[in-house]
Amino acid sequence: MIPVARPLLGEEEAAAARRAILSGWVTQGPEVEAFEHEWAAMTGAPHACAVSSCTTALHLALLALGVGRDDEVITVSHSFIATANAVRYCGALPVFVDIEPATFNIDPQLIEQAVTPRTKAILCVHQLGMPCDLAAILPVAKKHNLRVIEDAACAIGSEIQWQGEWQRIGRPHADIACFSLHPRKVITTGDGGMITTANTEWDATFRLLRQHGMSVSDKARHQSSKVIFESYPVVGFNYRMTDPQGAMGREQLKRLPGILERRREIAARYTASLSGVTPPHQPAWARSNWQSYCVRLPQGCDQAAFMQKMLEAGVSTRRGVMCSHREAACADLPPARPMPHSEQAQDTGVMLPLYPQMTDAEQDLVISSLHQALNA
Repeated sequence: MIPVARPLLGEEEAAAARRAILSGWVTQGPEVEAFEHEWAAMTGAPHACAVSSCTTALHLALLALGVGRDDEVITVSHSFIATANAVRYCGALPVFVDIEPATFNIDPQLIEQAVTPRTKAILCVHQLGMPCDLAAILPVAKKHNLRVIEDAACAIGSEIQWQGEWQRIGRPHADIACFSLHPRKVITTGDGGMITTANTEWDATFRLLRQHGMSVSDKARHQSSKVIFESYPVVGFNYRMTDPQGAMGREQLKRLPGILERRREIAARYTASLSGVTPPHQPAWARSNWQSYCVRLPQGCDQAAFMQKMLEAGVSTRRGVMCSHREAACADLPPARPMPHSEQAQDTGVMLPLYPQMTDAEQDLVISSLHQALNA
C-alpha cells in the first residue's frame, strides 16, 4: 500500500533522541533551546518558541495578541478544525470567510466585509503548504488596525516573493506565524509546534504561558548559584516540547533542503503527467513545500467511489480539506455566510501520496491508478 505521507526519519534522529535521553534532561531544555535558535535562522525570524503542537501555538498567539471573550477572529472554515478551535479556546468567535478556489486559501477580497467593531485579528492559513496572499491581506489588516496570525501548520519551508526577494514563511511577514511538527508535515518531531515573531514581548509571553505561567525558567533555576523561588503571576499551560523532540527536530532541519527539493520534483511530475483532474495552482509569487498535493475531481465524479478504487489499487488518498462550519463542534456558532468554494474544495478534492522517499515507480502507480479510477 502506498501511503499518503511518510515521515523521513532515520538513525540520525534516533541517535539524537538517545543523546537527549541519556543526558538526563528530557523535558524542555538545552536541545529545545538549540532547536529554537536553528529554526529562527531557517526562517529568518528574530524569535522562535517551541511548543507541544501547532494548536497550542495558535492558542498562545491569540492570547498574546489579547484575543478574549466575545472578540471575533476572521479566518477560514476550510482548514483542519484546530484553526477554529484555537479561537474558541480564548472565548472568541471564529468568523468564517470563503477561499479562493484556485489556491484553497482565504480570499482577501472577502475579509473587509467580515470586519465588525468586535474584530480583533485575522487568522490566515497557508493551506497544504501553499502560501496565502499576504501582500493583499496585510493592507486590509492595517486599514482596520487588526493583528494577523499566520497558521503555517503546513508551510515549513514554503516561500513567498517579498520586497524583491524570496523569503521563507515564518520570517514572519505578519505579526506571528505558527507551525506544526506532526508526522504528516514536511518535517516532524513526532508532534510539536513552533511560533515565530519579531516582537520580543510576545515571545516572552509565549515562553511564560507555555510553562504554567512560571516566572523563572528551569534553565535559570538549574544554572543559578543561589536558591530561587518561582512565582506564578498568570494562569498558564503545560505546552512544552521535550528535549528528545528538540533533538530530533535539529536533525530534521538538516534534512529540510533535500526534502523540499524532492517534494517539488514529485509535485512537478504529477502536474506534468496527470490528466482528467485539476492540479493545484501555484501563484508566480509563491513556492509551495507541497506538504500535500490535492487535485480536484471533474464534475460528476463520486469522490468516495474514486478514492475506494484507488485504495483497491493499493494507493491511499485523503479527501479534500474539511470545512469546520459543517461539523457539529461548530453548530453553536452564528450561521456562517455562504462558502461555496470551501464546500466544493472539500467535496471534490483528493490528496495524492507525496513523500520524499517516494520512488518514480510508486508515483507511476499512483498516476496510472488515478486514470483507471477516473475511467471507472
